[in-house]
Amino acid sequence: MFIDPTPLSNGLGFLALGGYIATLLPTNLRIVFPKSKQATMPKWLLKNRRLIGVLSFCLALGHGYLLVIKRDFDFFDPSTFWVYIQGVSTFIIFTLLAVTSNDWSMRRLKKNWKRLHSLTYLAMFLLTWHVWDKMADHWSYLTPVGLATLLAINAVYLCRCWIERRNKQQSANSRLKEKAAEPKVQEKIAA
Repeated sequence: MFIDPTPLSNGLGFLALGGYIATLLPTNLRIVFPKSKQATMPKWLLKNRRLIGVLSFCLALGHGYLLVIKRDFDFFDPSTFWVYIQGVSTFIIFTLLAVTSNDWSMRRLKKNWKRLHSLTYLAMFLLTWHVWDKMADHWSYLTPVGLATLLAINAVYLCRCWIERRNKQQSANSRLKEKAAEPKVQEKIAA
């Protein structure tokens, strides 16, 4: 395997990836590692998440723009979209997230805003596939770092899902036990 020098387009993609992962960290760390709630860095990331996300989008836009120019894409050829389906899909999701990362959109979309922004987790998996697929034949010095951080955030997210599911099941079980205990308490009072 030969390691290529990093072109500007890949450097922008790597910076966009770093910013994107920074937007995912606060919530995932708080759930998987509850003691991190008190740490300064997650608090700062949470406070500046929108700004970091929009900056990451701008970097991803530059990454995409440079690659479109470099590879002279034919946008009217369906095979072009199939070859770059992960990148195009991720970019569409990032565009929706960037456009709606403001207070007006939050007020307007209400509960749907959270649903829309949960697409970020789909983008996370698409982005992993995108980096793996597009960089498999020509790794740069940044490729292993990018893949390692993506795989790490994927693992943390999957741990988060498991923890949330376990907590939901425990909560449901405790509610069932409370309801089952209620008739016994009422029978004792009546007697």
